[in-house]
Amino acid sequence: MQRPDPECPDTLGDGSAAVHVGNHRDEATGAIRQPLTLSNSYALPHDPREVDWGVTDQLLYTRTTGANQRSLQAKIAALDHAEDAVVLASGVAAMHAVAFALLETGDHVVVSDQVYEATWNLFAELLPRKWGITADLVPIDDLEAVRAAIGPRTRLVIAETVANPTTTIADVPALAELAHAVGALLVIDATYTPPPLIRPLELGADLVIHSLTKYINGHGDAIGGSVSGRRALIERIKLESMVDAGGIISPFNAWLIQRGSVTLPLRIARITETAQRVAEFLDADPRIAWVRFPGLDGHPQRELAARLLPRGAGGMMTFATVGGPDDYNRFVANLRLITSATSLGHDESLIVHVGTDGARFQAYPEPMRSGGQLRLSIGLEDADDLIADLAAALDAAL
Repeated sequence: MQRPDPECPDTLGDGSAAVHVGNHRDEATGAIRQPLTLSNSYALPHDPREVDWGVTDQLLYTRTTGANQRSLQAKIAALDHAEDAVVLASGVAAMHAVAFALLETGDHVVVSDQVYEATWNLFAELLPRKWGITADLVPIDDLEAVRAAIGPRTRLVIAETVANPTTTIADVPALAELAHAVGALLVIDATYTPPPLIRPLELGADLVIHSLTKYINGHGDAIGGSVSGRRALIERIKLESMVDAGGIISPFNAWLIQRGSVTLPLRIARITETAQRVAEFLDADPRIAWVRFPGLDGHPQRELAARLLPRGAGGMMTFATVGGPDDYNRFVANLRLITSATSLGHDESLIVHVGTDGARFQAYPEPMRSGGQLRLSIGLEDADDLIADLAAALDAAL
């Protein structure tokens, strides 16, 4: 495999790659960090008639590629151990980019029935209505159901490594085998489990999607998305979904995410360790009705989690207090360190009360289907402080 950044050796460890890949010294000033380049245009050759305006690796116009975008793409490809990557405006834009570039009217897709809301809406409603693409949304942890849903027109099988928010785990190698048997591609959204926790491409996936907004940026101040995989597939996505459909990332967001990604291996190790302690605390407290965290022995797919995620189960968990929605809200209102806000993967811990309205919730396992849940994203705070905050809120609310 040709490495994504020729200036860096292809044998770098996770920490070294996170620091060095994609970072280029500024020749004009000698600055040792990749500068922010806000220009939307770059100098043309003497005779512009010779320019290929669809090329995605030459600096001509930021809709086709920009300096900061190109650097971030090299970083993401290196982290995912991919031949190439494309970065786009958001994680949702990345999922849409895959569909726009690789699907045609009449095609069929198999999608996990426990996915992020925008992914559900895209494949359950928008693509069938607008493009005539059919979709079966199936329990991704039931391989026989997946096998039965796959047919001769199936082009993509789509799942999340750990589902948002149910924490259902996708058996990536088994799904790859099922997809490839009919010539379909396996697309894995690994937002919950960024590298180095798991690298789905090495387990048989064809494309990996990240919401860069989350762990890879890690600071809650930029939005972006990425797709990694074989160069031929990524080039098609670049040409059709980025150049021609315009789903580009801004230079500033690319620069911010490049900066944030430097500490990804350190952050994810700390978050994973803290999350395990927090989940064990919640699981042992009688005021907690249930906890879903892949690192707990009580998780229904604990064995699969241990096999696919040997570095740790990540930083996301879902739980509920005893009582009902009013009790959940009272508990959240009494938290002082953990912030009530959407999103995940930030430096600060975030919690959100997820309701049960909408068709996708019917696929959730009980007791999530009836009572709702609290989704907790662990940040970089000390584990003891987070546990103390949760305990104090439970004391005040219940």
